[in-house]
Amino acid sequence: MRIDLPDVGAYTLREPVSWPVVATPASSRIVYAAAHVVADPLGDNTPGSPAAVDWEATLRFRRHLWSHGLRVADAMDTAQRNMGLDWPATKELIRRSAEEARAYGDPAALVSCGAGTDHAPGAADLNTITAAYAEQIETVQSAGAGVIVMASRQLARAASGPADYHQVYGKLFGLTDRPVILHWLGEMFDPNLAGYWGSRDVAAATDAFLELIHAHAATVDGVKVSLLDEEHEIGLRAALPEGVKLYTGDDFNYPSLIRSGSHALLGIFDAIAPAAAAALRELDSAQAGDEAERERALAAYEEILAPTVPLSRKIFEAPTYNYKTGIVFLAWLNGHQDAFAMVNGAQSARSLRHLSEVFRLADQAGLLTDQELAVRRMKALLEVNGL
Repeated sequence: MRIDLPDVGAYTLREPVSWPVVATPASSRIVYAAAHVVADPLGDNTPGSPAAVDWEATLRFRRHLWSHGLRVADAMDTAQRNMGLDWPATKELIRRSAEEARAYGDPAALVSCGAGTDHAPGAADLNTITAAYAEQIETVQSAGAGVIVMASRQLARAASGPADYHQVYGKLFGLTDRPVILHWLGEMFDPNLAGYWGSRDVAAATDAFLELIHAHAATVDGVKVSLLDEEHEIGLRAALPEGVKLYTGDDFNYPSLIRSGSHALLGIFDAIAPAAAAALRELDSAQAGDEAERERALAAYEEILAPTVPLSRKIFEAPTYNYKTGIVFLAWLNGHQDAFAMVNGAQSARSLRHLSEVFRLADQAGLLTDQELAVRRMKALLEVNGL
């Protein structure tokens, strides 16, 4: 099968890959896919408008992720928090995702949701920010989902140093009914979060972060770190208290980080779920088998994930916060939604050249699950853009 692509010319697709669907979660790592929301193509999702969501397609995609044995991290930046998904839509997403998860088991074991302060954009003092966090934590817990404490733009703006972060987070830990995941989102994902934990110096911020975690280790399940710095993550992982997990959020270096001991909470796993699940099964085999099986399984793990890395690096290239466009684009190519539409009009955040390269790299990784559909949709996109 062939298609003409910008800057490439005639491109011949690879042989399709048939990925196994195994719903049993991996045993060697705990893995979340951060999930996107599907916009209603007939809704007014122009920039600044309230989010109009296609709930049926949004929930269907979460079932797709669960079918591959992945947990779902919902209502996070991949779902366009702070970039178009307003609080009323977020509350509905949290409620619906947790309710959907009940059909598969314990919602808290299958879906964890972001709790932040984005519904209170004008919050300027620590007490108001703490109250805003508390409201969202209660929303998540009432739904039955696990809690991911997201980084707060309002706290980043109001805090004068590490002590202010410790004050706010310390109060939040007293509100939770089970251990939570803390999210350290780097400024490449959100420039408004520069200097989080009280310093623009990463080493100093890390010291403050670790001090907080050690003081509250019993109430912290793990930390999700999205700094795109492999060496820093390995050092942080080693410094965590016993029992506190490191969930990699490094969409550039995830194969080596997961292999070396990190768990995962990744936006790219939204797009590469079948390959991620297959690779994790091999990692399970490597840990359970003899030396020969270990070598075979680790080689298979690397072989599966290696071609997904160029795809992920393309999707998450600068400006990194626009990565959601590539995630949704692949969901559309693969038939998980009927339209290439996003809340806040974010489908226009990447160029046609960028999307064409995402198409090619997804094919190289074996992640165009229905090549005829993907080619037909890619051709339609090119045609509507005059090509």
